[in-house]
Amino acid sequence: MRTAILIADDDANIRELLRFILQREGFRALEAADGEEASRVMRQEDVALAIVDVMMPEKDGLLLCEEIRRDYDIPVMLLTARGELDDKARGFRSGTDDYMVKPFEPDELLFRVRALLRRYRVVSSEKLQLGGTTVDRHSYEVTVQGESVPLPLKEFELLAQLASQPGRIFTREQLLRPIWGADYEGDDRTIDVHIKRLRERFAPFGASAGFAITTVRGLGYKLEVAE
Repeated sequence: MRTAILIADDDANIRELLRFILQREGFRALEAADGEEASRVMRQEDVALAIVDVMMPEKDGLLLCEEIRRDYDIPVMLLTARGELDDKARGFRSGTDDYMVKPFEPDELLFRVRALLRRYRVVSSEKLQLGGTTVDRHSYEVTVQGESVPLPLKEFELLAQLASQPGRIFTREQLLRPIWGADYEGDDRTIDVHIKRLRERFAPFGASAGFAITTVRGLGYKLEVAE
């Protein structure tokens, strides 16, 4: 069965272009002209990835992105004519995985689509491989080049959350909620403290660890795997 990708955009020309690009590469393209129609498609179809325009009637792309992030475990790419930093920040806070500005190069869009699909296939795996580091979400064990690295539960869960989608920017709230719970009343800066501890634990391994946790100023954190 072909991988289904949702195109949510009120511009018929953009939908036609994206449909052509995706179908040419063997994907199944599903279309929606506004946010409400996109929500209906999501309920009815097995969508693997959503390409969402920010400015849409009925329900804009940011609200749709928040809905998808809350109810589905699929990647989202925001597509918009806006390229300002503030707009990108709003997009990432809504939970998008990637962000492309119109006009776009078809080859770059396909590259990003394939990268997102690869990243999300990792999410379903019990064992996450980050260069020389293995994170076993079943046994709660972490090893670097076979050497065990004991981690407190919250640090393990934080590492596993970041490692489940390498390259994705997580805001502090997106890390805090699934790990500490929606009713947590403490300061979200606790994420900063735990990130600092994780960096310190893996620093002695240097390049052998095979990954780095990067601060994205004004947004949050992402985990990057060394090439």
